[in-house]
Amino acid sequence: MPPLADSAKRTLARIIDMILVGIVVYLLTWAFNVREYQVNGDRVDAARSFGQSLVAAVLYIAYDTFLTHKTGQTLGKKWLRMRVANLSDGATPSTQTSLLRALVLWLPFAFCCACVWTVICGGWSFFDRPYKQGLHDKAAKTVVVSTD
Repeated sequence: MPPLADSAKRTLARIIDMILVGIVVYLLTWAFNVREYQVNGDRVDAARSFGQSLVAAVLYIAYDTFLTHKTGQTLGKKWLRMRVANLSDGATPSTQTSLLRALVLWLPFAFCCACVWTVICGGWSFFDRPYKQGLHDKAAKTVVVSTD
């Protein structure tokens, strides 16, 4: 198996992916007028916020699942020369494994605690030994390795 990827590079790759998908989420929710809270006088429409969170969750999960299953790399990981691999054999994760990994990472992010969950889930890799796994990696039994 190739060497494990550096946690700081993993974080940068995740930020790149968040920006890329975030732009698409913003454009879609803007086009369909489904944005964060709408305040009109005495009325606050929180349903729109749920709609934006749902769009974000679906897009982030689909992006991560599809690309991780296809090549083991999201765009951020590809650009920074890393890939996701099964812990057991180093192979590219299956669709089910990729989906589980994405669900653990993105569902809490989209619906309740974006900043806190991202720091906990991804930041776990800075302290985890011996495999530098984030919580989403632990759930899916994957690691992120360098492709250099």
